[in-house]
Amino acid sequence: MSGEQKAFTLAEVSEHNTAKDCWLVIEGKVYNVTKFLEDHPGGDEVLLQSTGKDATEDFEDVGHSTSARAMMDEFYMGEIDSSTIPTKVNYTAPKQPHYSQDKTSEFLYKLLQFLVPLLILGVAFGIRLYGKAPSS
Repeated sequence: MSGEQKAFTLAEVSEHNTAKDCWLVIEGKVYNVTKFLEDHPGGDEVLLQSTGKDATEDFEDVGHSTSARAMMDEFYMGEIDSSTIPTKVNYTAPKQPHYSQDKTSEFLYKLLQFLVPLLILGVAFGIRLYGKAPSS
């Protein structure tokens, strides 16, 4: 690494997003990986997809070796101005209505209000159809 450290904005880094000019941000440091694209074991597309953003999480998820981390020094350009990296927003699920036992009871009550008269009508229709009530 050179003694002189330049600070880059994320906008500056994101301008370098082609196979002929590719910069990445990993752990707050800016790397020009253009010369490494052809040699990258995961292919150049992996690196090109990580331009214009903080690629630290992508880099860590792969589990790079100690020797791969040591190679990074060769491509070091400077530091990233952390104020230019957007903060991550945690996802908050929308509030769900609380399950209410009362609503289930209310549904059953309404269902019975419909079925009981229907049953009474069925019995009355059966009596009329067959002429008399069953004897005991």
